[in-house]
Amino acid sequence: MNTPKNTQLHQELREEFAQLLSVAINKLPGDVSPEIAGKFLSTAPRTLSIWRCTGRYNLPYLKMGRMARYRVTDLVKFKASRMRGHTGELV
Repeated sequence: MNTPKNTQLHQELREEFAQLLSVAINKLPGDVSPEIAGKFLSTAPRTLSIWRCTGRYNLPYLKMGRMARYRVTDLVKFKASRMRGHTGELV
């Protein structure tokens, strides 16, 4: 559900991602490596590998042979879904 508050949060996270990559927001790539995804989510690429293998979190990824990639839109949605307020409710 895209509420104005949700849309604003997604926009802020896209800006954060663009800043991480040192690119303009309209130049964000479609997908990124586990190393970049890990930086955005503040986790190690190895942790993302464990999540992929165990299915611990519903974080979609692209698998091509041995290579895994994450769509920027999925990472933004995932991070937004994990945001909580001081009472534990979704932001």
